[in-house]
Amino acid sequence: MRTLEATRVIGVARLLAGLDQGPLDLHRHLQTHGPQPHRNRDDYTALAEAVGLRGRGGAAFPVALKLKDLPRRGVEAVVVNGSESEPLSRKDRLLLAQSPHLVLDGAVGLAHALQAPHVLIAVHDHEAATKVREALMERDDDLAIEVRDTPGRFVAGEARAVLNALEGSPAIPPGRRVLPTRKGYHRRPTFLSNVETFAQLAVLARLGARGFSSTGASTEPGTQLLTIAGAVRRPGVIETPTGIPLNTVLQYVDAEPGPVLLGGYHGRWLPQTDAVTLQRPDVSAGIVLPLGSSTCPLGEVTRVVQWLSNQSAGQCGPCVFGLAALVDDFTRLTAGDPQGWHDAQRHLGVIPGRGACAHPDGSARFLVSALEVFGDDVHSHLSGTGCGRPVRGILGGAW
Repeated sequence: MRTLEATRVIGVARLLAGLDQGPLDLHRHLQTHGPQPHRNRDDYTALAEAVGLRGRGGAAFPVALKLKDLPRRGVEAVVVNGSESEPLSRKDRLLLAQSPHLVLDGAVGLAHALQAPHVLIAVHDHEAATKVREALMERDDDLAIEVRDTPGRFVAGEARAVLNALEGSPAIPPGRRVLPTRKGYHRRPTFLSNVETFAQLAVLARLGARGFSSTGASTEPGTQLLTIAGAVRRPGVIETPTGIPLNTVLQYVDAEPGPVLLGGYHGRWLPQTDAVTLQRPDVSAGIVLPLGSSTCPLGEVTRVVQWLSNQSAGQCGPCVFGLAALVDDFTRLTAGDPQGWHDAQRHLGVIPGRGACAHPDGSARFLVSALEVFGDDVHSHLSGTGCGRPVRGILGGAW
C-alpha cells in the first residue's frame, strides 16, 4: 500500500480518532472509542434509518433498506468489501491498516445482530490484510472470521465480483443483477458493504442517533472520509463533516485552482466548485482530485481510458469493444484529429445501459464529463496547436 502523507480532520474526529498517534492496537482502540455496545438487528435498522446512513462505496445504498431486505432468519454472512481497487482511493485501506478494530467492531456487531455465522473480509492489499489478521489475534469474537485475499483489478471490487472471488470463481461481476441480500455468499442472504460503512456502523452503535447527528448535513449527518490527491500541497485521507462545501476542503488542502474530479474514474468533472457540497451520491467514492493547470487534460483523460479499457472483465461488447474504441477516439482527438472527436461522441452515445456491469457506464460518464468541462482544450487540440502542456500523470498514480 502506498503510504499517504497524512491523515487530517476538519471538525470532529470519529473514524480517524487516535490515528494522530499512530495505528490503533486493541488497547488504544478501546481507550479511544470505548467498548462496543450490544445492539440487536432492530437497533441497527432504526439507527441507520434515523441518521439516513448510506453505504460509503460507489452505490450509496441506504443501509436501513439493505437490512430490511434481509430475512429474519438464515443470513449466511457479513462481508466486508475491502477490495478498494479504485487507483485514486486510499481511505478503506487506511482504515484496515491503521484502525482495523473499528471496522471489525462494525462487522462483528452486525453479524451477531443478524445471527450470521460468518464474517468475511475481502482485501486485495497485502499490508491491509496483514494488519487485519494481526488485529484478529487480539480479539475473541466467538465467530468464524476470515480474511480473504482478492485480486486488485478495478472490476474485482464490485460487490458481486467480490462474492465470486470468495467462492473461488473468477472475480468478475456476473451478468445477472441479483442483490446480495437475496442471493449472496453461497447464494444465501448476505449483508455486504465496504470498509468505511462498517466503521460508521461501529461509531453509530456507540454514539446513538442523537450523538451521531451532532455534526454534518441534516439529510445524512455524521462524518465522511475523503481521499485527496492531485494538484494539492496537503494530500492524504481527510475526515470531514458530511455536506461540507467543496471549496472549504480545497482551501484546507491548499489545492491549485482549476477543474476537480469528484468520485474517481467513474466520477465526474466539475468546472466550478462554488456552491458544491460534498455529500452522497456525488461523493460516494470519497475521492477529490484537483487537476491544476500544469498538465494536458486530454492527455490525462486518454491515459485513464486506456487503463479502464485494460481493466475490462471481458464479458460484454460495450466494455471489450466500446472502451477500446474510445481509447482510439481520444488518442486521435488529443493528436488533433477531428474525426476522433466525432467518433468519441458517437461511441459515448451508445455505450451506457448495455453493459454486464457498471464499468462501461461509469467510464462513459467520466469521459462525457471530461469533454464538457475541457471544451477549450478540445478546441485547442483540434485547431492543430494543442494546449502546449505535457502529460504529467496527475490522474494516473503508479499503475
